[in-house]
Amino acid sequence: MTQVVLTEIHGKVGLIRINRPEALNALNNDVVDGIGAAIDAFEADENIGCIVLTGSEKAFAAGADIGFMKDFDYMHAYQTDFITRNWERIKTARKPVIAAVAGFALGGGCEMAMMCDMIFAADTAKFGQPEVRIGILPGAGGTQRLPRAIGKAKAMDMCLTARMMDAAEAEQAGLVARVIPAGQLLEETLKAAQTIAGFSLPVVMMIKESVNRAFESSLNEGLLFERRAFHAAFALEDQKEGMAAFAEKRKATFTNR
Repeated sequence: MTQVVLTEIHGKVGLIRINRPEALNALNNDVVDGIGAAIDAFEADENIGCIVLTGSEKAFAAGADIGFMKDFDYMHAYQTDFITRNWERIKTARKPVIAAVAGFALGGGCEMAMMCDMIFAADTAKFGQPEVRIGILPGAGGTQRLPRAIGKAKAMDMCLTARMMDAAEAEQAGLVARVIPAGQLLEETLKAAQTIAGFSLPVVMMIKESVNRAFESSLNEGLLFERRAFHAAFALEDQKEGMAAFAEKRKATFTNR
């Protein structure tokens, strides 16, 4: 049986690759559970400072597996806690997660990419929420994360017309952080991930928490959260090392303490 999720370690970066080429990496429980298990392993590994989630050149993930879902009824979806039960593991990761997207990221694939902390897109990437075509709506954050990323007008357009957004428009709209030539996508994403993993992990985690808090609170509450995290950082050995290294004009050596 083909392993539907593959993992690799590149220095301090954990790479997770969706591997269902015959189905354009369509997402089912085997895939999502495999991603969750990989995140668990990389979160537990003290040597890993950043995680990259990717697919293939043709598709990050072309959506949730329709064959897997088509016979669901309400009670099955509700009682099995479909999506919440396992997809949300990406969202709860404490270490940064970068989605490296080439080809199609549609429906659940687009939603999974948005669960990551940022998206690096190949110039071949296509994003979309085409669920309306099959008589259902986005259910893994498409109507919630997409407006926060690109605004109400464009999110309505994508969800109601099912049109796809290319990489250039996605960057302009704020959905993706970087657009990279397809042949260099993984190399450049891993390079950025290695940069992140080279910093103090506690500080990186504090930054991730603080930025995410901006979407969950008022400005004043967010600023208070940021300030308390900033104050707490002065208890870290890495803060002492980082500032000493700056004063001494040398490269800091962080110990994640």
